[in-house]
Amino acid sequence: MKLVDLPNNEWHAIKQLDGPEEDCRRLLDLGLTPGEEVAIVQIAPLGDPLVVSIRGTRIALRRREASWICVQ
Repeated sequence: MKLVDLPNNEWHAIKQLDGPEEDCRRLLDLGLTPGEEVAIVQIAPLGDPLVVSIRGTRIALRRREASWICVQ
């Protein structure tokens, strides 16, 4: 399942990142690492970007980036 497909405020563990290597490295640097719990907490009115909560902080991600994050 992809992060972008989850309903709001539903927590899931990150399984893996599946996207362009350079972009996934950036997501890893932001703390989106396998095993971490993540949830979508807010969606912009037009659906992009998404605000996710991870490790006690909120990060805005484009839908394209969120589609690279596989959760379980």
